[in-house]
Amino acid sequence: MDPRLTITRTGPVAEVLLNRPDKRNALDLDLFDALAAAGESLKGANGLRAVILHGAGAAFCAGIDTSEFLRMAQNLASVKAEMLAPTPGTANRFQRPVTVWAELGVPVIAALHGVAFGAGMQLALGADFRIAAPDARLSIMEARWGLIPDMGITQTLPRLMRMDLAKELILTARVLEAPEALDLGLLTRLADDPLAEARAMAARFAQVSPDVLRAGKRLVEETWTLPPGPGLTREATLQADLIASPNQIEAVMAGMQNRPPQFKG
Repeated sequence: MDPRLTITRTGPVAEVLLNRPDKRNALDLDLFDALAAAGESLKGANGLRAVILHGAGAAFCAGIDTSEFLRMAQNLASVKAEMLAPTPGTANRFQRPVTVWAELGVPVIAALHGVAFGAGMQLALGADFRIAAPDARLSIMEARWGLIPDMGITQTLPRLMRMDLAKELILTARVLEAPEALDLGLLTRLADDPLAEARAMAARFAQVSPDVLRAGKRLVEETWTLPPGPGLTREATLQADLIASPNQIEAVMAGMQNRPPQFKG
């Protein structure tokens, strides 16, 4: 694992820290790969109930390390090949650092402070929840570099905001103050200490059945834009799998006996 990315496990909660404060946690290709690998490593983690993404130092993530542009220009053919190589419908090397978090069976919370620009903004959008400091600033900044956002934003932004507003942000690279980002639906909430608030949220998730965390996340991810027929069918299928399962029975018994539940998994 890249030493500039650390995973700390405290009981049922894992924290993934971007630890490159001297560069405001800007991402180079090695950190792209490290983020994807971190997400993969947490998929099968026993007893995990939540993941927190955050950044060391003065910012969550300032975006892509601009030195990568020169590096990519020197290997342009291979970079384009990596973009286009995956089987259609699967994420490429540049999308995996974002898309991997939706594949985890637990909630992922991004705690944002300072700036979340460009690749950092797209990484935050890959989380299930975004808690930001009131003075945080956010931007889909790729247009400033003559590019479009391409880290899975087609899977994240349409679920959060209107098409016209998304176009404006993508085409202008406008920097948003946190209150406006909240109004637009890009943030879950504001908090003076976003990391503390993220930890409090993770602690609440830790009390929930892991089966509910997994199925509830899938319910939204898989059905939010489906028409009624397929959506209702998927909803019923997920619920049928939960009914009378060991953890569901334990939830009922714990509630009836007024005690904390003891879930497995």
